[in-house]
Amino acid sequence: MKPVSARGCAWGFAVGALLMASAVDLAAAADSRGSVEAVVVVLVTGLAAVLWPARTGVPPAPARPWGRPPSLTVPLRTAVPALASAAYTVASVWAARRAPFGPGEVAILLCLLFVAVRHCPPRWALACAVLDGAALLATPTRLFGVTAQETRALMLVGLALAGLTAGLAGYLRSLDYRRTVAVTETRRSERLAIAADLHDFVAHHVTGILVQTQVARMMAADGPDGLDPVLAGIERAATEALASMRRTVGVLRATGTEPGGHRPVGDLAGIGELVDGFAAPGQRVTLHRDPSVPDDLPHEVQAAAFRVVQEALTNVRRHAADATEVAVALRHENRRLEVTVADDGRGGTQLPDAARGGGFGLVGLTERVSALDGALHCGPRPGHGWNVRAVFPLRSA
Repeated sequence: MKPVSARGCAWGFAVGALLMASAVDLAAAADSRGSVEAVVVVLVTGLAAVLWPARTGVPPAPARPWGRPPSLTVPLRTAVPALASAAYTVASVWAARRAPFGPGEVAILLCLLFVAVRHCPPRWALACAVLDGAALLATPTRLFGVTAQETRALMLVGLALAGLTAGLAGYLRSLDYRRTVAVTETRRSERLAIAADLHDFVAHHVTGILVQTQVARMMAADGPDGLDPVLAGIERAATEALASMRRTVGVLRATGTEPGGHRPVGDLAGIGELVDGFAAPGQRVTLHRDPSVPDDLPHEVQAAAFRVVQEALTNVRRHAADATEVAVALRHENRRLEVTVADDGRGGTQLPDAARGGGFGLVGLTERVSALDGALHCGPRPGHGWNVRAVFPLRSA
């Protein structure tokens, strides 16, 4: 049996109190020999607007076939009961007939005022709130008349209650808006991060496929000998590209509250695998990791270092395919991690223009490094070649 939550108990208590207050209104109308039918109409429309649940249940609960139809919008729910109450008040004052009002109707109008301020669309919120507040302030005129001192006193009390209710609803509406903005910004940031991952991982492998395919074509023109290692590299790069794409799509399709476990990230250990899988025929790729580099660096620093090496190697394939030697180095000194990737290429590449990239890799890489208070430097080496150097401060090193 599912335990009853505190929220459910509070909701049940509030519903019971509202129904009891409405019963008091009906008893007062019957004792005063007033128009019981009008009171019933006001109370029924108000209670339906406040208590009638939506047709769709909260997941995973099934939809309620007896629930409130979608056509009964928030403006209608808050305006119709207020109009019924105001019409009852006008009719009583016009006929100079004393008609009682009770706590049930007051509570319903306050609830409707709360709903109007918090949930109505912006263009309807003010109109519905004013209508509910006016109907509430006008109720004492039924019993005491328009000019009676009791009417003015009760109007002041009603004005205070309406102000408190509207203020609370407005505050909660502002919190809802801030939460919506925060969720939107979080989703946008996550989508940008996923786009960066898609570029970092898939573009890296696909560029390798293009380069190795060109090498295979050149080797096939000279003779079939030696094609097997190249074709094996193409197969490995294609497999890794598909795996990265599958992980990224898994992030986009995830519906849980912690999709981070699916997100492809890198670390210092992954740099070795990245370097081992990069080498192509005619290229020598080396990794020098200073023994002083600790293994327990902050995860965000390791992931950023991995991205630096990955983007630099991808750019070697795109813009310096003629490089014969690529050197990757990791150093740790003066509470800083230094990552360098240097090549001796002269800028020779035969990749199609569409495969060269649009320059977004270095832009995203600079943002990632800067977010960790690091610095990224890219530039030509003396003579020929290109050098990429990133420095990350290590506060807890």
